[in-house]
Amino acid sequence: MFTGIITDIGTIRSHEQRGDLRLVIGCAYEMETVAIGASIACSGACLTVVEKGADWFAVDLSAETVARTAPGLWDEGARLNLERALKVGDELGGHIVTGHVDGLGTVVGVCRDGDSHKVGFAVDAALAPMIAPKGSITVDGVSLTVNEVRDVEGGAHFSVNLIPHTWDVTTLGRLAEGAKVNLEIDVLARYLDRMQGFRNRTM
Repeated sequence: MFTGIITDIGTIRSHEQRGDLRLVIGCAYEMETVAIGASIACSGACLTVVEKGADWFAVDLSAETVARTAPGLWDEGARLNLERALKVGDELGGHIVTGHVDGLGTVVGVCRDGDSHKVGFAVDAALAPMIAPKGSITVDGVSLTVNEVRDVEGGAHFSVNLIPHTWDVTTLGRLAEGAKVNLEIDVLARYLDRMQGFRNRTM
């Protein structure tokens, strides 16, 4: 379980296709406090630490994880938003995040809005009903508040505001039109969608 509050930016030092994809990720965490088997959210995907060193950890990605996450995200040299798993007693500064990617969004625009940046995303019809104004959404592992949602043919467009702190300390400051991002909808919306779908099929 995570909160969507990023605590480090990691860099992929190497990737090797074995049975799964093995990544070595450089980071600034005190790795003596990170156990083998611990969960770390990497740009929104919950991954398991399988090896570690003084300033790095390794994870294995299944073909399913690679297929469901943003293209190019796992390339050597790529930067990742990192968050260690929530511990009992930690401050819940964002919202409840599971580290499961529900789908991809596409950046449709980035513009200045005062000192912040307004970023617009397009999503397909599968995710569109579960995104609501003033609701929570996770973009590449970052907990954000949805400002506006507009239904369009085949899906929806929604926008978020990135304050200067978020722009500076996450990878979202590098977003440009056309970029793909990992999205996790609010867990409550996920369960409500499942309940509604089941109810409709049994009526």
